[in-house]
Amino acid sequence: MKKKYLVFLLIGLAVLTLAACGKEKGMENPKEGDGSLEAIEGTWDGAIEVPGQPLPITIAIDKKGGEISIPAQGLHDYALSKVELKGSELTMEMNLQGQKMTFQGGYTENELSGMFTQAGQQFPFTLVLRGPELGERFEVDVKGGKLSALLVEPQGDGPFPVMVIIAGSGPTDKDGNSEMTAGKNDSLKLIAQSLAEQGIASIRYDKRGIGDNRLLATKEEDVRMDDFIKDAAAFVDWAKEDSRFDKVGIIGHSEGSLVGMVAAQKAEADLFVSVAGIGRPMDVVLKEQLGEALPDELKKQAFDILERLKNGEVVKDVPQELAPVFRQSVQPYMMSMMAYNPVEQVKQLSIPVLVLNGDRDLQVTIADAEALHGAKPDSKLVIVPTMNHVLKESPENREENIATYTDPELPLAEGLMESIIPFIQEN
Repeated sequence: MKKKYLVFLLIGLAVLTLAACGKEKGMENPKEGDGSLEAIEGTWDGAIEVPGQPLPITIAIDKKGGEISIPAQGLHDYALSKVELKGSELTMEMNLQGQKMTFQGGYTENELSGMFTQAGQQFPFTLVLRGPELGERFEVDVKGGKLSALLVEPQGDGPFPVMVIIAGSGPTDKDGNSEMTAGKNDSLKLIAQSLAEQGIASIRYDKRGIGDNRLLATKEEDVRMDDFIKDAAAFVDWAKEDSRFDKVGIIGHSEGSLVGMVAAQKAEADLFVSVAGIGRPMDVVLKEQLGEALPDELKKQAFDILERLKNGEVVKDVPQELAPVFRQSVQPYMMSMMAYNPVEQVKQLSIPVLVLNGDRDLQVTIADAEALHGAKPDSKLVIVPTMNHVLKESPENREENIATYTDPELPLAEGLMESIIPFIQEN
């Protein structure tokens, strides 16, 4: 159980997956094959079913060929050397570091499946066709270039209130899905849909270094918390200048709650919603989580590293077992985040604040929500029964709880939007 919990924690701690970032080229030119690829054009998400830990992959196919991304291995937009469709039989090949890898299988209207072969080993793969985007694309100017986002407008005549939705930690995208896990939950996309149904616009975006905005951060060691704060503030500033909107608020999920608190101050947002936001400094939260996941000796070493990072010291002598959490490239970001205390930040907000948490959240506790509410007594506190960290109703069983992280068909937990929407309308 502890090993599984540590893997679960590491997914949240990954800031960026940037090795081999950007457009990559295979060793051969893509081939269209004998058949047209029109029937399978689009973006396909899924996984290679490696035993014990499915490997998430994305393959984008057009009439000329395809590109594969394997975020967990730092591979993005790598050209497939062959994409061939004969009837319903599909063959895809890639050449990487002198090795030939093959996807052999078939397709139905919305699914590609078959066997992946590498160095004589075979594993099943399944890919599902990605649906259309929710929202209209636009860009804002930020440090280093432009940040792409999706705007969802309600039907009818405005002006509308608009909420900037900020995703949580690690490689979590604008829809609430992690690049490091197979499957989606679409929690933030579902929030945007629910808001639009009630006359509220929304803006959601991939953080710099992730998805649409991957190229805005090319080195993990260069990313700081302040970058994310300034990016969020830029969207608030953009919306305040647009006549389609009359009020501009922020919804921050998980780490996005802390980012949103500070951005709300900088850009003078009109209201703020914290969803599953931590109420303690990051080093305290990590001590708690690592304390549950690690054996005593590693726990002692991890706590020492956290203390040194909190004091602004780069730690070079990290044990190999702790390197995924405390690798040197992520340490500057961790130090920048530890500089912000959520309780102190929420105190500084002079706008209406709603604090929400679920009572089955495995990553953020009810005590965190109560700490935020206690620091700002005029805020509204809501604890949503049976809601977990990805905002879905969850059983008490831990494994069943985690299973909801990759099920986009599950609706948002009852009580979440029933609290958020009236709060926005009232303010």
